[in-house]
Amino acid sequence: MGMTMTQKILASHAGLNEVKAGQLIEADLDLVLGNDITSPVAINVFQGFKETKVFNKEKIALVMDHFTPSKDVKSAENVKQCREFAAAQGIVNYFDVGQMGIEHALIPEKGLAVAGDCIIGADSHTCTYGALGAFSTGVGSTDMAAGMCTGKAWFKVPSAIKFNIVGKPSEYVSGKDVILHIIGKIGVDGALYRSMEFVGEGIKNLSMDDRFTIANMAIEAGGKNGIFPVDELAVEYIKAHSKREYKVFEADPDAVYDEEITIDLSTLESTVSCPHLPENTKTITEIEKENIEVQQAVIGSCTNGRISDLRVAAKVLKGKKVAKNLRCIIIPGTQEIYLQAVKEGLVETFIEAGAIVSTPTCGPCLGGHMGILAKGERCISTTNRNFVGRMGHVDSEIYLASPAVAAASAVAGKIVRP
Repeated sequence: MGMTMTQKILASHAGLNEVKAGQLIEADLDLVLGNDITSPVAINVFQGFKETKVFNKEKIALVMDHFTPSKDVKSAENVKQCREFAAAQGIVNYFDVGQMGIEHALIPEKGLAVAGDCIIGADSHTCTYGALGAFSTGVGSTDMAAGMCTGKAWFKVPSAIKFNIVGKPSEYVSGKDVILHIIGKIGVDGALYRSMEFVGEGIKNLSMDDRFTIANMAIEAGGKNGIFPVDELAVEYIKAHSKREYKVFEADPDAVYDEEITIDLSTLESTVSCPHLPENTKTITEIEKENIEVQQAVIGSCTNGRISDLRVAAKVLKGKKVAKNLRCIIIPGTQEIYLQAVKEGLVETFIEAGAIVSTPTCGPCLGGHMGILAKGERCISTTNRNFVGRMGHVDSEIYLASPAVAAASAVAGKIVRP
């Protein structure tokens, strides 16, 4: 019986010729990731182990991104603990203010994830790196601690859903619209503990940034991971960002899938996820009829803070002004992206339009800082979750959308098409 891409990667890292869905395995890890919220818990657990050294100084990454620059004493203490642990352990890939970025934008940019890797991170959106043909998934802080110590993790091998991507999207339809459409179709538990494997001729019409966005939100459908084939575009990205060796795994022709779903990109419209679940989706045609006013627009996050996202937002905002009494907050995913946005004049466009541009941070995505919502306020956001109270008051609302829709809505003061 054949194996899927994910199953082949797990078999390889477990030293096995084959694995089957439901099988429990122990796999070697290529990277263990943590941030300023999850790492302190993991460090406390780690320090209770008999082993006092991390398994590999180069295969651990600590990224200070959620509450940084530190917003209060507690967040400052968390970062201090991570900083001191990284220094004591000699951890090479420690990223703090000035060097940091939003972790799932930063890790691929720094070449720390490549095709064929097996990666765990104490953050649910670690599944982002499947865009590069890696198996990557989120874990708890205790598993992160064990991974830092042993370089291994236990997994139950997931079964898979095959998403056959065909067609070419129209202008302003992006990877965000694709994944919101999929989540709306299958639900927030539609891929529960399953691998979401994206294949098909339409993938060539998706940029790497589109693929990162789609893989990033696999968890919002309950997926264990999302993964793409390693084509020429992926290889080009890997070679441009990393000096590490990579390995391409391909699904067997007789690989078993729980189900197959075809997504025709040419038929998709801009899609918006309404409160309070990502599965609550509507097309832009449907939602424009509702005349939904918003008081804030956020463009950024590990889902949509990449340079192509900022370019699209700038294209929509160029020569326009954000609506009166609306806050438009733009957050580049990394320092490098921020600098590129400055060089291209995007930051000037944003500021002239009446938006603000923040240092890279998760910030408002999790209700941390840099854009908390008050009671009764609505936000159009390019982030990945719109749960009750996610961005502030429990009586506030979040609508998830692409950068193009968010930018257009910032100008209109209500949710509209770009």
